[in-house]
Amino acid sequence: MRKRWGYLAVVGSLILPLASCAEREPSVAISQEEKQKVIRFVAAEYSTESKPFLDNLVREFELKNPDIIVELQVANWNVLDGIYTSMISKNQPPDLLITNVYAHFAKAGILNDLNKIISPGLKRKMYPNLLEMDRIGGVQYALPYVATTRNLYYNKRLFDEAGIPNPPETWGQLEKDADKIKRTGKAFGFGLDLTDDEIQAYLSYFFYGSGGGWMKDGKWIINSPGNVEGLTFLKRLFDEGLTDPEPTVTIRDEKQRILGDGKLGMLISGNYFSQVVPREFPNLQWGAGPIPVKEGEPPMTFGVQDVLVSFKTDHTDAEALSKFLDFLYDDSNYEEMTMREGFIPVTSTVGGKLAANDPAMRSNLEALGKARFYPIQEPAWQAVMDTSRKMGDAVLYDNLSPKDALDQLQRFAEERSAK
Repeated sequence: MRKRWGYLAVVGSLILPLASCAEREPSVAISQEEKQKVIRFVAAEYSTESKPFLDNLVREFELKNPDIIVELQVANWNVLDGIYTSMISKNQPPDLLITNVYAHFAKAGILNDLNKIISPGLKRKMYPNLLEMDRIGGVQYALPYVATTRNLYYNKRLFDEAGIPNPPETWGQLEKDADKIKRTGKAFGFGLDLTDDEIQAYLSYFFYGSGGGWMKDGKWIINSPGNVEGLTFLKRLFDEGLTDPEPTVTIRDEKQRILGDGKLGMLISGNYFSQVVPREFPNLQWGAGPIPVKEGEPPMTFGVQDVLVSFKTDHTDAEALSKFLDFLYDDSNYEEMTMREGFIPVTSTVGGKLAANDPAMRSNLEALGKARFYPIQEPAWQAVMDTSRKMGDAVLYDNLSPKDALDQLQRFAEERSAK
């Protein structure tokens, strides 16, 4: 990354009357380089659209603000954690980071209070329920950056060939429909994602879908009976050959391509599916339905928000950060980004505009308002999520029963929270 750090030399001067100094000594010129402030921005790569958009946005910002340099690094989610962790370990954290966790940073005392940085106008236009999830003890440790809701997406042609009229709404229907697709001999039934990328998401779908979850009343409930039943159901789908063959290897983006290519019947993904997949497979006939839940449980909506955090650095400049955040969330810029990536806006100005002309966006925003989320305000969540990523192979290939696996994760979560 570029490093443009200017340093002003301390220049001694003779003790002379001011008028004499003005006449005899030329003023010390401060170069443009020395005036510049630096913002290190580490951003997540969501698609091939991410880097070109952010590169252009940074160039425009720097043209309008020549006294501020933005050092941008766009990284795939697979390597993002390693990049910012390395920067923090070297005591050179990013000024801004797009991530999906923040509470453990807040507990460590290394984040800026964004209440002291963001402009009143920016704060007013962000959805209050999302802002609240990024606040602990009155301190705004993070800002919502983008949001998604999760749904079941399916290949209509495969459903028609299998004689399936509607997407499944319950676990029993999901199991039957996956079997019907398998029997066509043309595709896998259900895309099960227990990779490092998405295992926490699929656990959430089937935890909440059983009436369980991650936490209740401030306590971990990972090994609750409903959660065990949900993970047991996923293993049964795999054992019966009703999922794709490599749930712990094939990541979500690859599964979406397999569905687009007609080799997978259905999967659970974010609402960005509607933008990303048809762009690559323009002839794909697809549909969407709710996340299936256990028989007798009410319909469930699951949402995800990624956040923007600001680390304390030796050069933190609140004014420069505020200017850049205003530009990043500027209605025109932010609308373009959300449309490119297929996200739900986190600002009411852009959300309201898009919802007025798009029934699907209006529905997504309504769903987001009642969605369940990850427990991102819990400092142990990052460690729990990382540990859950080691469970997939162990459970699917019989090294651990679903109950034993969740018992171990429960103990880890309790121990971690107690520290």
